[in-house]
Amino acid sequence: MPRTAARRQGDWAEQRVLRLLRARGWRLLSHQWGCRWGELDLVLEKSGRLLLVEVKGRRRQGPDGWGVAGLRRQKRRRLEQAWSCWLAAHPQWAESPVELVYALVPLAPTTAPVRWIRPQG
Repeated sequence: MPRTAARRQGDWAEQRVLRLLRARGWRLLSHQWGCRWGELDLVLEKSGRLLLVEVKGRRRQGPDGWGVAGLRRQKRRRLEQAWSCWLAAHPQWAESPVELVYALVPLAPTTAPVRWIRPQG
């Protein structure tokens, strides 16, 4: 099945984030890992710590603030459920500290930096 333009843009945004994090010493464990609850864009590890990254790519600033509107409670709940599935499939990481971060990626032609958001609560 051919990849849609939106999927190609999402893949590009994820690769941009992955390059940035690898340059900071993070090691990729999973990319686009899915279960019945949804998909985890990136799961990375560094010094025994885990980083779960939800990537949102946007071509331009819109009413959703580069994707901020897509980070509501329902999305977070689905991420938590998918995270539980990931841990069940990777029990060796069950005791590791984990941090969730959202990466809002402006798509080309802009050269704006990636915006990192750590959810509250």
